[in-house]
Amino acid sequence: MKNRLLGAICLSLAASIWGGMYVVSKYVLDFIPPITLVWLRYIIAFVLLFAILKIVQFKTKSGGAKKGSRDWLLLAWIGFIGYFVSITCQFIGTKLSDAHTGALITSATPAFMIVFARFILKEEFTLKKTISILLATIGVIIVIGWDIDLGSYFVGSMILVGAAVTWALLSVYVKVASKRFSSLETTTYAIFFALIFTTPLMIWELQANQVTYNQEPLILLGVLYLGVVSTAGAFFLWNKGLELMDAGIGSLFFFFQPIVGAFLGWLLLHEHLDRTFFIGGLFIITGVTIATFQKNRNTYKSS
Repeated sequence: MKNRLLGAICLSLAASIWGGMYVVSKYVLDFIPPITLVWLRYIIAFVLLFAILKIVQFKTKSGGAKKGSRDWLLLAWIGFIGYFVSITCQFIGTKLSDAHTGALITSATPAFMIVFARFILKEEFTLKKTISILLATIGVIIVIGWDIDLGSYFVGSMILVGAAVTWALLSVYVKVASKRFSSLETTTYAIFFALIFTTPLMIWELQANQVTYNQEPLILLGVLYLGVVSTAGAFFLWNKGLELMDAGIGSLFFFFQPIVGAFLGWLLLHEHLDRTFFIGGLFIITGVTIATFQKNRNTYKSS
């Protein structure tokens, strides 16, 4: 139970950080193209995480787990499907739609995670998980509402669906990797591979688009926030949380994103919060609580 509570804290913090990321991303994307911004996130995150990894290995006098070709392929796959495809789709989708639409569509991620966890990790699809996902989904719908016109953002919406599916797949394979490597190793090397995959597209984007170099402090702070907090910090917390919990249960913490996003909109942008925010938030918290304290009947075995 102690590990599960720690995992719940890590996942809650990661989802909360991402909840405030849409506002920052939307602002910075007005000045920096999406793929270039993803690349900047990764170069900052990788340098920071690699330095921390080497310090930890030096202090513990450990070189990390020995990795064979299958291990490197697993880390490359996580970097490709999650940190390259999913995050790129998220940024492009947000650029072509809006933050509200992005929050609504990507909230479907937990449902995909539970399905993938059932078939890949052989996790049980219990009644409590079903009740939890239904309660949390209802809560998201209440908080965000359906007052958006998906038709006006059709291309962006489809790209955001792709982001939700691939992030769910990433989370399941992070659980697989947790049986072989530490969360810090998985996060660091997966981001390294994502950086490699992103670099050619970043170069093409900069050649195809005229970028105005703006030295406004808010842009620099936004990029640093996305690299250090939303990438290095939140990715590690998410992977650590999934290491300590079933992927199906951990998926529910993704629903904290719209709560935090709406709250920060009220706090920083003076947006209005009505009773639906609190009612929806109660549904989400209830669903997550039920899932967190259910008996662990995970049948997943490391392959």
